[in-house]
Amino acid sequence: MATKNLSAYSAQELPDATEMFIGIVVSEWNQHITFALRDGAIEVLKAAGMADESILVEYVPGSFELPMGAQTMLETHPLDAVIVLGSVIRGETPHFDFVCDACAQGVMRVGLDHQTPVIFGVLTDNSEEQAIARAGGAKGNKGIEAGVTALKMIALNDRLLQRMAENT
Repeated sequence: MATKNLSAYSAQELPDATEMFIGIVVSEWNQHITFALRDGAIEVLKAAGMADESILVEYVPGSFELPMGAQTMLETHPLDAVIVLGSVIRGETPHFDFVCDACAQGVMRVGLDHQTPVIFGVLTDNSEEQAIARAGGAKGNKGIEAGVTALKMIALNDRLLQRMAENT
């Protein structure tokens, strides 16, 4: 995701999304957090002009399954981008590290393999309180940031493809 806080976006600064089609894959694990991320992402997509029918939302059991969900979405729908949303909270075992690493690597691979933006909106926090703060609390909503990032990456791809077409 983006390194600067995009939670406080201005609708006027967003790319026009009226012609975009975006998928969102949401982990059901920690759904009190992930559903808030989902709602934030949908909010920003609609603020950019996206219609309800242009936003495809699907659910997977946990964050480990997000890359497969994104891959299947891209293989079955003509999407401009996919946003994956999850929450992994550190526990007492190394499980956290394995899930976070596998999820991040998988999401990156799916995006590169499909040459389509796949936006990593997975919280990897040390505590539930930290996750809640990033899902609409004091630290903003990282789902909003994932939505803004998806819109900006689609716009970038469109600009670069247009330039390429003009130079051929």
